Amino acid sequence: MVFTKSKAPVITRRIFLGLKHDRRSLGMILFAPIIAMCVFGIAFSGEVEDVDVIVVNYDSGAYIPMLNINISFSEKILGNIDTDVLNIKYESDEEKAMEQVENGEINAVIIFPEDFSRTLVQTIAAASGEGNNSDIRSPADFATSFITIRSDNSNVNVANAIIKAFQDALSKTMDEYGVEAPVGLEVDPVYAEDAEFIDMFVPGIMAFAIFLLTTLLTLISFVGERTQGTLERLMATPIKESEIVLGYAMAFGILGTIQAMILMVIGIVVFDIIIVGNVLLAFLIAALLAVVSQAMGILLSSAAKREAQAVQFVPLIVLPAFLLAGIFWPVEAIPTWLRPASYFIPPTYAVSGLRSVMLRGWGLEHVWYEISILLLFALLFLTGAVAMLKRSRR
Repeated sequence: MVFTKSKAPVITRRIFLGLKHDRRSLGMILFAPIIAMCVFGIAFSGEVEDVDVIVVNYDSGAYIPMLNINISFSEKILGNIDTDVLNIKYESDEEKAMEQVENGEINAVIIFPEDFSRTLVQTIAAASGEGNNSDIRSPADFATSFITIRSDNSNVNVANAIIKAFQDALSKTMDEYGVEAPVGLEVDPVYAEDAEFIDMFVPGIMAFAIFLLTTLLTLISFVGERTQGTLERLMATPIKESEIVLGYAMAFGILGTIQAMILMVIGIVVFDIIIVGNVLLAFLIAALLAVVSQAMGILLSSAAKREAQAVQFVPLIVLPAFLLAGIFWPVEAIPTWLRPASYFIPPTYAVSGLRSVMLRGWGLEHVWYEISILLLFALLFLTGAVAMLKRSRR
């Protein structure tokens, strides 16, 4: 029986020698895990912060005869709010405050009723056995006083953070007085009244899937056409570079819309998601993102000579979109110093636009900003893609 020496070490040595001369692959192997861990750690270590809310305070306070002082429990509660979580602004006109929520400028309006402090003073007096009826000592004997929160529930995580911040402040204030006062939070959503996490999640996953798949498909197919010589033969014809890029844009715009349609049907049939607005407008936003993504794929293809190198761009495409575009984690939970990076990522605007249409029911007059930014990205990337093709033709 003849035993031959294994050739496996030779193959291993050849692979490492190849990596030695392929600095891009070596860099991805060594630094991609470090970058991924840092970005994941930073992005997911934060809590929701800097949420803009407006307080409309009708509370007129209450007079405590025994102490001869006026007290405003609404001010006490507001003083215990975590200012890292909520940016509180004040408005005397409730209608004006609500307009800002309806326009997406503010996340919520908090309303304190006029008799808020008086109710709590009566409750504290009853609990301590003071007042006119000393034998009525239970806080439950008095009507509950409500703080009304009129919030935009299109982002469930942010809406929950607002509620939690007020619950914590309310508990802290009552603990200071040693009573369990009958105070409740009455949540009255302005948008997405019955929304759950899945309703916020589906528009995000639609944008993520379109961005990822369209960019990668364009990148790999373009690099494949270059390595096979198809692109060179195409460039040898009278076809203009702009026509090639436009052809790709139209094809992948249609494919992106089909992807959005499939995901939306699954969301409706399987997960029973909420869709309040115009579905066609949602498809338009999805198609624009697909156009942006394919142009980005063409641009990235200029830096890749073969399919293996094209795949190395996956972390650069996936990580920023996954973590910083508000797809799975609200932008408000990203550390403040890192948050500006979100506004340079196209899916950020697509996610915002899709949620506004699907959950808020907004029309073109409200989502024109997101559409304009996507159009700007498309114009820049398409112009860059055409310039890249012209350069390769020379």
